[in-house]
Parts: sequence; structure tokens; C-alpha cells
Amino acid sequence: MPRKTTLLIAALAAAIGGTDGFKFMSNWQPPKILTDSQKVEIAKTEERFGNKKLVVITGCSSGLGRETVKNLLATKKYHVVGAVRDVDKMEAVAEIDEFDMENFKIMELELNSFASVEKFCAELQEYQLAKPIDRLICNAGVYQPSLPYAKWSVDGHEQTMQINFLSHFLMISKLMPGMSAAPDPRIIMVGSVTGNDNTVGGGGVYPIADLKNLDGFAAGFKNPIAMADGYGFIGAKAYKDSKLCLMMMSNFLHSKYNRNTGISFSSIYPGCIAETPLFREKRAWFRKYFPIFMKYITGGYVGVEEAGQRLFQVAHDPRCSKSGVYWSWNGGPREGRGAAALEQSGQISGGGGAGGGWDSIYENDQSDKVNNLELSVKLFQTATDITGAQWPEAKSFVSPCPTLKVIGAISKNMIAREELKRMAERPGFNEDGTPIKLTKRKKAALVADKVTSSVLKNTVGRVGRVAGRLLLGKVPDTAIQGSFQEEKPLEEAVQPPAPSSQPEAEPEMAIETTIASTKIIEVVDENDKSLLEDEIFDAVFANGKKAAVNEEREWKVTQETKEKELTAV
Repeated sequence: MPRKTTLLIAALAAAIGGTDGFKFMSNWQPPKILTDSQKVEIAKTEERFGNKKLVVITGCSSGLGRETVKNLLATKKYHVVGAVRDVDKMEAVAEIDEFDMENFKIMELELNSFASVEKFCAELQEYQLAKPIDRLICNAGVYQPSLPYAKWSVDGHEQTMQINFLSHFLMISKLMPGMSAAPDPRIIMVGSVTGNDNTVGGGGVYPIADLKNLDGFAAGFKNPIAMADGYGFIGAKAYKDSKLCLMMMSNFLHSKYNRNTGISFSSIYPGCIAETPLFREKRAWFRKYFPIFMKYITGGYVGVEEAGQRLFQVAHDPRCSKSGVYWSWNGGPREGRGAAALEQSGQISGGGGAGGGWDSIYENDQSDKVNNLELSVKLFQTATDITGAQWPEAKSFVSPCPTLKVIGAISKNMIAREELKRMAERPGFNEDGTPIKLTKRKKAALVADKVTSSVLKNTVGRVGRVAGRLLLGKVPDTAIQGSFQEEKPLEEAVQPPAPSSQPEAEPEMAIETTIASTKIIEVVDENDKSLLEDEIFDAVFANGKKAAVNEEREWKVTQETKEKELTAV
């Protein structure tokens, strides 16, 4: 690359954003030669999807999901895959609502079964061809507050938690890696005010969402363990706990994967949809009077159509590409909601009711439970064990600087060799105090390293040591003498003293410190440069043979040296 071009790119990157300025180069790839099969797949992909974004949404045969699909298809900008349990019902709904079937694909998904989730993901990957998923909306949910006992899934887990959280968790692990290829990928989880206990709806009505220490998950969450916290089953709490899990996981995945994948992770609360199939398990009197109470008493009523527009907004609105957010809408209470509430900057904690429109969206606050980082880590680990999910390694962005890549390639093996030596010479300790032993594979690698090191020690290693002294200078005394305790002998750490009533004298410290009598060069001057040149010549060009003091060094490799090296090889 010409020097002027390199300087121009560096200046542009600095102007864009300092150290992150080079991030736009991370996806640069050399020109690829496509095979015939790849060309055919790309042609089929363009024929099927055109320039539309690919959306996958669970639970869209009724309620919130159904209205969201209506809005997505109405824009003519999305190709939607509806993942549903009842395919026949979904086909009937699509016909009634006059869905554009060229851009709507129905696929079977039973969230009560991990095997069904894996099958769905495999079929989806075949269907999408070369098209990455742009939006994954985890919407499906079940609410069974009146159950006196737990129902169990195919896998032996409590149904509410598996359908609402665990199966979505497994699905995300399988579909997320391919989504990073999309230009603006988003994973959206439908949360609930009931899982956010810093509000009246989440913290003022018993039972409260609370995972405690996740003892139920840690124990495997298998029948008869029905609750995440390990205690007895309560139907309403199972729902609230599952929503808490979704919101916690949205934050955790944002922290772990957003920066290096570009995927936006968010959760939403679209408002209390008082008339929805979600309440089909409630008693008849509740289904009749609850919407009236929400509409005319609290003002928190949100119709299913408006809720569908809100979920659609998070998938569609460019403002909602921000990651790590819990989206809500400021419809407000019955008095002073809508435009008047917005003019007064009146944002309602926990999200308001109907009204407010497209611009009433805001980033809502989350409770301490949702933001509990330590518990989120445990939730991720235990849910991974329960579902068998396999997550990609979270790799940080690496600069595309060619020099860094060359140095990294050279130093990688050297660092690995030095680590082997450290583990052999300075072993760690097991719980019983015995030293950790190297595996057979590492021992073999260490033996091989000794052979190769003996060949290279008079060349690269010697030059490296001299260059290091020149560049870094002398190690300060404070760096050597900065310990607050003397290091214990290895024998003392391995064999703890036997208990005795009589005090014993401490053993003498048998540590020997060997200080190499090497000349430390404090300032790099012309003589030091000459010394470095001499060392490089002796090590590289003279095969380690030092020249006489007054002998002139000739910077070339003689024919005799070439023949000798070829014979050695």
C-alpha cells in the first residue's frame, strides 16, 4: 500500500474515533473466487429475499406477535419467518389477515422441546440460504398463574420457564453467530413490567420475580425441581421469573457479544395488553373485568394493535439499533398522558399505558435484580448446562495493522514455549497442596522445545536479549524488591507441617537468586549501536562465532557457510 494512502487511512481513522477508528476495516476481505454452487446459492437467495430484511419471530399466530407481523409485512421491507407451534392455526390467521405469503414463511416450532428447537434452527438455516438473519424476535410466551402444580416439558423442565426463556436461550445460541454478517442485526426479547420490581406492577403485587441464588437451575432444573430458585411452584411467579431471566440475559449478551459481533440486544415492555390470549388461563370474571379496570381506572390499558406497533418499532426504527436497552413507551396514566405528558418531560417509571405515539419510546430503567451482573453470569452458565447450548468465543476487535499481525504470528509460538517452561519450573498447586503435574502432551511439547531451543539460542534469543536491554534499560530496584513477603520454599507449600502443640522454628529460606552478570546499557549511544550490530552479526551471520577485536566484519554469507548450513539441514 503506498505511503500516502496509508497516512490518509490513519488520519481518517483518527478523525472517526481514535482507537476504534480502524474498526470499519475489520470486515475487509480479499476478493473471493466463488464456486459454481456458491453462485447458484447466491442467485437463489436474491430470488427468494430480494433486498428485504429477514425477520424470525416466535409465537405469531395470535396477540402481540400476530399484530407485529402485520406491521412488518405492511412495509414491504421484510421477509418474515413465523415460528409457531400450531401450523394449521397460523395458516388460517395468515389467510384471515391477508398476509403476503411471498414474504411470509410458516415453520413449526415447539418450544416445549429442545429437539424441536434444534430441528427448527437446522431447517431455518437451510431456508435462509446465503441470507443472514436481520432480526430475531423472542416473543412466544405462556402464562399459567392458576396452576396448583407444575406442568413438565418433553425435556422434564417446568413448562413456563422452558417455553418463555430456556428454549429461546438455546435458539439464540444457534442463530446468533450467523447474524453478525447482517448490516444491522437485532435480537429482541419481550420482557414484562412484572419482571422489573422497581415498579408498582413488578414490585407491588405478590409473588415477586426473584431468582434468589438460582439454586434450582444449579441443581439441573429437572422434574421435580420446578422453580429457578429451587423452592415450591407458583404459576404466576414462574412467569415473572422467566421474564426476569429474559431481561437479564439481554443485558448479559449485550455485554459479552455486542462489541465484537455488532448485534444489538434489547428487551421491551410494550405495555399491559389486557385483552390477549396470554390471559387464557385466567378465570372468566378476570378476563371480563381486567380490561375495564386497566382502561378506565388505571389508564394503563394498551390494545393489542398498539402493542404490535411498539414491538414492530423496536425491530424497524433506526433509533432502536442501540444495544443494551430496555425499551418502554410513555403513554402515561389516564390524566395527562400523550403529548401533554411528553411536553412536561413526564416519563412514567415502568412504562405508561396507551397513547403517546411513535416518539413516546424511551430507555426505561431496570431494577437491581435485572442489573445483577454476578447473578447474570451464573444464569448464563446454568442455562447453558441445562440446554446444552454452545456459544461462540467472544473475541475482541483486533487491529488490521500488518505489523501487528506479523509480530503476533512470530511471538505466538515463543509465548507458548515460555508458558510451558513456566508451568514445568513453577507449578501451581492442587487443593491438597500437591503440585499440578504437566500432561503427557505438554511434556512432549516441552522436550521438543528444548531441542529446537538449543539450535536457536545462539541466534534469535541472544539478539533478542541484547535488543531488549537496549530498548528497555535496567530493571528498577523497586520492581525487584517490591514484595511484602518472602516467597515460601516449594517443599513447605507441598508438605504442610504436621499439627503439634509445641511451636516449631520456621525453616530457613532456601531460595537462591541468580543475577546474570550482564552489562546493562542505560543510554543508547553510538557505541551501544555498534555493540548491537556486532551481536547481530555474530549471532546471525557468523553462526555464533565471535570475531576478533580488530577483525573487520563482512556483512555477507560466504559460499562455505551456505554449504555448511545446507549440510546441517
